Amino acid sequence: MTQSTPGGRPDGWQKEHMQRYLDTNGEDGHIWNGRPTLLLTTTGRKSGQQHTTPLIYGESGGRYLVIGSRGGAPQHPQWYQNLVVNPEVEVQVKGDRFKARAHTATADEKPPLWDLMVGVYPSFAEYQTRTEREIPVVVLERVGE
Repeated sequence: MTQSTPGGRPDGWQKEHMQRYLDTNGEDGHIWNGRPTLLLTTTGRKSGQQHTTPLIYGESGGRYLVIGSRGGAPQHPQWYQNLVVNPEVEVQVKGDRFKARAHTATADEKPPLWDLMVGVYPSFAEYQTRTEREIPVVVLERVGE
């Protein structure tokens, strides 16, 4: 029997997507099911090792936005838990690789950012109905330039 993720996709899809993205510098993988994706690399809060995850993104005011939905699962995704502990991350958008600082959108800044991201991927709204936790919007701001 094939296992699936909380969002209903087969296990291993993210690793395969990430590898295509890396191998082609984003030419294959930047657009996934009609949505733009980036690669987010966080540092494991326990292991200290680097972990890369492909995520659907949006843009607002020169910042990148990602959602910690995990398909509406009851727990936050590992990548989100990692960046809460260590907000210094690496991002790749197509062939553009850069360091960024991540923060969870505040209660005041979240509503328009959430609406923007639901516009990019309407399933985020459905995912919120599947869980009691508040699904976070994460803001990624480029650093060092």
